[in-house]
Amino acid sequence: MLALLVAAGVALGTLVPRPLFGGAAAGDATSRHILVFTNPIHTDIAVPIDDGVLEKFDFLLDAGIQADLPTARYLVFGWGSKAFYIGTPTWSELKPAPVLAALTLDNSVMHVDLAGEIALPQPTVSRFDISEAGFASLLDFIDSSFERGSAGVQRIPGVAYGAYDGFFDANGKFNALAGCNTWTAAALRQAGLTTGWWNPLPATLNWSLGLYNRPSSFQPGGVQP
Repeated sequence: MLALLVAAGVALGTLVPRPLFGGAAAGDATSRHILVFTNPIHTDIAVPIDDGVLEKFDFLLDAGIQADLPTARYLVFGWGSKAFYIGTPTWSELKPAPVLAALTLDNSVMHVDLAGEIALPQPTVSRFDISEAGFASLLDFIDSSFERGSAGVQRIPGVAYGAYDGFFDANGKFNALAGCNTWTAAALRQAGLTTGWWNPLPATLNWSLGLYNRPSSFQPGGVQP
């Protein structure tokens, strides 16, 4: 019975659109684009780097994220479980404690990385064309996800996957029902896109994006509806 309820919830979360009415207007100009990176359990949002983005996230430069490198083309943002995100750089390093924390309740972090030129199409990357207003709203949503103390946004010291990424304490608690992919879905709605009502998995998020967004605004990768 529990399995059936979970399956029904995932199905309804995928098929019922959010927002239920509205979303991006058909006549909206799509002068901007973003990318979504997908792996079997996690999604990230990649934002093209320009002067406005560097100004918006100047605290990342101050924290040592080299977003102004000549070869950097995208800032990549992901939100997730602090214990799991930091404690599992690769699948070979998977441990029970971070998994348990992610399945119950955990503090959250923002992971920030850099990407160069992205060749499309490829199966793990989707491109979305959005309006200028949607792009600005998306940046505001991402910015508000960083926790700010008395000293502002602080990088978590000594923690990174490589030379160009870093972790930062984030707002909100992570759990299995409200995880990294529901954060990505919320961010995409701020950008003017329509998602499913509840998308805890990358596959359901991709399916709902394909169902509810006009083809001119969506170059899909990953799982197709």
